[in-house]
Amino acid sequence: MRKKSIKKSVDDFQASCDAIDAFVMELEAKGLAAQSVTWGYDYAIIRLYREFESLILDCIVASINNDTATLSATTGVKFPKHLTDEVCEYIVVGDGYFDFRGRDGLIKTLKRFVPDTHFLVTVTKNDKYRDSLEKLSALRNYAAHESAQAKVRVLETVSQERIGSAGAWLKSLGRLGHVSVPQ
Repeated sequence: MRKKSIKKSVDDFQASCDAIDAFVMELEAKGLAAQSVTWGYDYAIIRLYREFESLILDCIVASINNDTATLSATTGVKFPKHLTDEVCEYIVVGDGYFDFRGRDGLIKTLKRFVPDTHFLVTVTKNDKYRDSLEKLSALRNYAAHESAQAKVRVLETVSQERIGSAGAWLKSLGRLGHVSVPQ
């Protein structure tokens, strides 16, 4: 039985980030109308968030799959040594889908499946990544929903009094390009 690889998941995420960067650069180079480029940036942040969610799910699944004691430590339930990827994913998402609410929600979600000392929790809690994770979530929510609540949250997160759209904010200072994953 082959175990799920966190390294492969990170490599896949980095490849997706590179593709999103290429998409944004192509948008800029095509001479499209400003509104079209802005919508492209909206799509790019939504896509980046989707890829990040997938990375986190893969990392949780791999952590459980590679060592079920990880899950046993958080739940108090003894699990068999070998679980398939599919079973591990079902433990995490059930019959729903994987999501979390911002950085704090991500930490809370991680702690349901791995101990506080696990690298996923440690890295996510690191203040070095706080700002990026909070902006990613707030900008994605505003790009996807443009609700009043999402706007208030994104304004708090980016420390501004006004914002047109997530895409316009990202575009205005070239804030989306060249995403990289800490190794």
